[in-house]
Amino acid sequence: MSIRVCVGGATGWTGESIVAAVLESDEFELTGALARQAAGRTIGEVRGEADGSRVRVSTGVAEALSEPADVYIDYTHPNAVYANVMCAIEAGVAAVVGTSGLTGREYGGIDEAARAAGVGVIAAGNFSITAALLKHFSGIAARHVPHWEIVDMASAGKPDAPSGTAQELAEFLGTVATNEFARPVEDTLGSREARGATIGGAQVHSLRLPSYVISVESIFGLPGERLSIRHDAGSSAEPYVAGTLLAARMAPGRVGLTQGLDRLLFE
Repeated sequence: MSIRVCVGGATGWTGESIVAAVLESDEFELTGALARQAAGRTIGEVRGEADGSRVRVSTGVAEALSEPADVYIDYTHPNAVYANVMCAIEAGVAAVVGTSGLTGREYGGIDEAARAAGVGVIAAGNFSITAALLKHFSGIAARHVPHWEIVDMASAGKPDAPSGTAQELAEFLGTVATNEFARPVEDTLGSREARGATIGGAQVHSLRLPSYVISVESIFGLPGERLSIRHDAGSSAEPYVAGTLLAARMAPGRVGLTQGLDRLLFE
């Protein structure tokens, strides 16, 4: 049987690519969609297809899940994602979270609620394969090089900082090894803020400028040598589709929160 999917943010930059992939797949079936600006229209109408999907776009998750679904995929907005995912959990529906902006406390609440409901949630700051490789390779480097910082680059209009990719990477590296500072950050002369935010025991620096989409670089240093590992995303949402659909396949068979595409690829 097909995996029934409801997509939040169905008309957004990433969401519309997810919807297109689901509609083209024999493995998935689109049963619901959420997009406030397109509410009331069908997906076929939104896509300009006279004979397209008859799934009607909803304004909220509860309404979008009124048609039974196995997985809710969220690519909405940092201000809405937590409530959206909790609503899916309450409905007994597994979730895949591609929206950034969730805090550690919110992830904890999602995990607790998902375990209580017996459903799975898979969340990633970035569902692209190369971003997962960045995290994986950086974890290897952190075991051997105890000095690192992270630079997070994104478009000028991105509302959250750091990006979910950088946040997830920084927190992960903090569980792998202890970052060492030659000079404590609190001893900085001048503007302490210039040293970035401390996340997972390391400094994270966020740039928000035109021409970037998402770029994250982990920089490791030893006396006389340096290693940089960098992920760059282009102007297409295509890199996130395969990882998102992989998570959609696996989420219904899990219980509780799984963070990071790398957990699906390498564990």
